[in-house]
Amino acid sequence: MRLSTRNQLTGTIADLDVGSVMAVVKIRLDGGEQVITSSVTRDAALELDLKVGQPATVFIKSTEVTVGVE
Repeated sequence: MRLSTRNQLTGTIADLDVGSVMAVVKIRLDGGEQVITSSVTRDAALELDLKVGQPATVFIKSTEVTVGVE
């Protein structure tokens, strides 16, 4: 598979919460304790057969990233 998305991070699925419509996937990135959280449709999670402990790649394509602090 070839993709135009340049931001690709590898890791392992650390947690998966599949609801009636959406699923929340937490991926622990390789080489550390950082976790990326993604919301996907329930159908996508089932179609991909996502499972805790499974290796996965996070693809990030965004025109804006916002950070806020006080």
